[in-house]
Amino acid sequence: MLFIIYVILLALILLVVYVKSTYTICQSRRRLDGKTAIVTGGTAGMGLQIAKDFASRGARVIIACPFQKEGEQARKYIIKKTGNKEVVFKLLDLSSIASVRKFTNEILKEEERLNILINNAGVCMAKEYITEDGLSSTMQINYFGHFLLTLLLLPLLKTSSKLSDASRIVNVTSQAHFLGKIDFEKTNDIKHWTPFEIYANSKLYVTLFTREFAKKLNGFNVVVNNADPGYVATYITLPNNLTLRKILYPIMFASRAILKTPWQGAQTAIHVALDSNAEVVSGELFFNCKLSKATKRAYDEDLASKVWDESVKFVRLNPNEIVA
Repeated sequence: MLFIIYVILLALILLVVYVKSTYTICQSRRRLDGKTAIVTGGTAGMGLQIAKDFASRGARVIIACPFQKEGEQARKYIIKKTGNKEVVFKLLDLSSIASVRKFTNEILKEEERLNILINNAGVCMAKEYITEDGLSSTMQINYFGHFLLTLLLLPLLKTSSKLSDASRIVNVTSQAHFLGKIDFEKTNDIKHWTPFEIYANSKLYVTLFTREFAKKLNGFNVVVNNADPGYVATYITLPNNLTLRKILYPIMFASRAILKTPWQGAQTAIHVALDSNAEVVSGELFFNCKLSKATKRAYDEDLASKVWDESVKFVRLNPNEIVA
């Protein structure tokens, strides 16, 4: 029994050493004065850290989430920490096509430019349900909502780019994409998949979308890449049940001794959005602030093209709205 305890402790120590050794920090000192950035899920976790970083560099930052109180608190927090008053909160529910369209219509009407789009918001292992649009809630929040959001905002991203300064789109993916599967007939069949399988599927869709989108953006001064934050201690995996959340909060808090903090997890997305080397590639995956490799399926051009076509149908995009 004592031997087993020693083995478990040794394994935990090795895990801590490994995870800690993968911590990397974005080294870019680039300022963002005069630039505008949108961060979905920019009110908590990694998204909040990304938004705060951009604000500290002088950017106009628009943070988006579906919770009014959380959004207003995050806005005040970022302004207090950075001294930058150009921080805006807007309601955005990625599980609703109507909400995404309302949000993008407001942005296109009110904003003069959009230089950086961080598709960061996500859920995992949440109570799965079919949305008002007939889609799996996790699939719509993690992928379909961002797919629609990005294509509707693309005209502004294009007009905001300059020859020496491309607009950038960063899609936050996950190591889980290696476990994802594509089955178009069962994409939104929440009884067919476990909650984690749906999460993994959503991240594979994100990765394939990025590959296909990069091809369609060829010739435009807009780049799109994936950012894998690694293993981060955030609360997106907590269940909706408040009682269970209270039980699991201490466990999530303790896990920060092993996993990356939200600030550490945010570094790769920040790197992809700012680093000069990340501007010369598109359709790629970055992990720990370095160019990395996705699953082999992510490089299947036929599959990526099919994901694009099916996604257009799922979110009911009109042909004249597709400018890529």
